[in-house]
Amino acid sequence: MEQTISDIAIDRRTPTPLFRQVYTALSASIVDGRLPAGARLPASRTLAERLGLSRTVVVAAYEQLLAEGYTTGRIGSGTYVAPDLPERPGGRARVAKARRTAGYGAPRLVGKVDVTLQSDDRPFNLGRTLIDQRTADQWRRLSARALRAMPKSHLGYGDPRGSAELRGAIAGYLAGARGVRCNAEQIIVTSGTQHALDLVVRVLLPAGSEAWVENPGYPLTREVLTAGGVATWPVRVDAQGIDVAAGIAAAPRARAAFTTPSHQFPTGVVLSMARRLELIAWASASDAWIVEDDYASEFRYGGRPIAALQGLDTAQRTLYVGTLNKALFPGLRAGYLVVPERLLPAFVTARYLMDRQPPALQQEVLAEFIAQGHLSSHIRRMRTLYRDQRDRLVATLRRRAGDRLDVEPPDQGMHLVAYLRPGLSDTAVERAALADGVVVRALSRLYVKARPRQGLLLGFSGYPAAAIAGAAGRLAAVLQRPRLLS
Repeated sequence: MEQTISDIAIDRRTPTPLFRQVYTALSASIVDGRLPAGARLPASRTLAERLGLSRTVVVAAYEQLLAEGYTTGRIGSGTYVAPDLPERPGGRARVAKARRTAGYGAPRLVGKVDVTLQSDDRPFNLGRTLIDQRTADQWRRLSARALRAMPKSHLGYGDPRGSAELRGAIAGYLAGARGVRCNAEQIIVTSGTQHALDLVVRVLLPAGSEAWVENPGYPLTREVLTAGGVATWPVRVDAQGIDVAAGIAAAPRARAAFTTPSHQFPTGVVLSMARRLELIAWASASDAWIVEDDYASEFRYGGRPIAALQGLDTAQRTLYVGTLNKALFPGLRAGYLVVPERLLPAFVTARYLMDRQPPALQQEVLAEFIAQGHLSSHIRRMRTLYRDQRDRLVATLRRRAGDRLDVEPPDQGMHLVAYLRPGLSDTAVERAALADGVVVRALSRLYVKARPRQGLLLGFSGYPAAAIAGAAGRLAAVLQRPRLLS
């Protein structure tokens, strides 16, 4: 039965695109239960006429709802709210009082960081980016202007959260590009993801507490938790993302879940809508926190970026971590943490004690870069470039080594995973490739207490097309050698 929709308000004066207004209204109705699971949405033409919009606008909104798992399509029947979404009552859940800043445990790291490998500029190392001449020129011009002006504000200390101008620019960008619900006051400027995670551990997780981490997952997340004396519980990742039920069964007393919902690291899986709502419900019921690492979210190649989980969380249990180091370049050292309002005093204090404030001159340049629209333009250009580099890498690997690995082009991100055929060892390939001048990462190293899959992580974002083709050919030659068996 078709569901009646009557509460979509269209405001043509706001800069928010019309399709985004329709999408936001419909997704909110689904999340709070006004559009129940299985309900049929009006035909796109019917809704467009009702709202006085072009059918193209409504179709775009419906396509985004389908991409993010809110709805399903039935050929010849229409669009329906996804039937597997858990029931969710409306209204705002109670926000528990935040703990005071916790003591930070003595570091208990299992090893040292390999700075040589981290800085290796050979394909296919991870975390590298490119900028074109247009971005370089814009950055130089804004930097020169900031240095010439040199206002007196730079001669004293500023807000530990970062400048109001930069936080405002980031808040506007996140609302439009990621669907994050926040104001500038909730943003804390960091030097990147690791800085933000360290703040979360210091403020919210006392030594001896427990936290979920994805398995396989980002190893540095586990390390920063271990350094704070937090016990990590690896929770399996399947085709729908982190398995919330498995996390509850393994560690029901966990105080936080660290997750990469838009593009799981390393597999690239998108956390399903049903799992997103399960995770939010768990956090609210358990007085726990969700830490959403939204790395590389800007680079989605098969449609518009997937909206952030934080925008769904009316209970304000989610802390959102983002970085500009991947959107622009790692040497920038700029990221952000979006904190629920109730937690702000503790986080601002911790930021102040850790590092008095972010660099003021760089903030001024970055704020102008975002406000003038250069960041959005840069991302659009790099998205096209990175997609072409991804396709070239996939094509070369399939042509030269298709008998030794399986590789599919990822819809999002800056790396891909090539799964090895049975009998091959990814650690052996990693060592042999490095000796031949090619950097790959063994997927099996990212599993904890679970049977690992054999695969290779290859970054494609930071290398010119010519370099990708040559390195992919060398890797294919390595894969044809004997003695790479597991």
